[in-house]
Amino acid sequence: MRIGEIAALVGVSTRTVRHYHRLGLLPEPRRLANGYRDYRLRDAVALARIRRLAELGLSLAEIRKVLAGDQDRDLREVLAELDADLARQQEAIAERRARLAALLAEAELNPDSAVSPETAEVLRALPAGDSSVAALDRDLLMLMDTGADPKQRTEVAELLRPLTAPETAERTRVLYERLDELADAAPDDPRIAELAADLADHIPDEIVSLLDDLDDGESASWLKTLSHELSPAQTETFRQTLALLKARR
Repeated sequence: MRIGEIAALVGVSTRTVRHYHRLGLLPEPRRLANGYRDYRLRDAVALARIRRLAELGLSLAEIRKVLAGDQDRDLREVLAELDADLARQQEAIAERRARLAALLAEAELNPDSAVSPETAEVLRALPAGDSSVAALDRDLLMLMDTGADPKQRTEVAELLRPLTAPETAERTRVLYERLDELADAAPDDPRIAELAADLADHIPDEIVSLLDDLDDGESASWLKTLSHELSPAQTETFRQTLALLKARR
């Protein structure tokens, strides 16, 4: 195959193929007597793999490592893995299109329309009002929904479902109000310890069990991220809540 043929076959430009050659990701094939590169099936497979891995967000170094491993494998095995990659991509596209179809079927779109139906159901049941902490909670859930796969979304929705019961949702609303009241408080405010204890008691055991996968470094990173959005007193409340939950776990 000529460079134009392999580029068309994989769905990239000839400029992209030459760029991958310069980066060392795609070895240059032998040249014919007329000076043209002679691409083979394995070259096309390697080019398709580079494209797929780049679309998945892998760095150039990561792509180079994956391709190096491909060189020692049977071509049929590499093709089968590429086919599996494409099948996963097709499944993800189908899932996105289904979500878009559900959105387009709605008479009127709302801020929760961009999330999955499972997460939207949870968001509708959680209290909102004018609470800034509640708004942050909703934003975090929507962000998590965006980055999760369908199975993870369903699992998270099931974990949060106990919090959507009317009596539990009302208690959540009160806790949000108490957190909002700490917006201008000092991090040694005497209300913090009691509120942290009430927050810890409010969180179901199923959610607490997720802390098994959260080490101290990740906890510190999570709190640091929250500190940019919350006041020092509110951040301290969550720090104490997390400590209580880990002890309870």
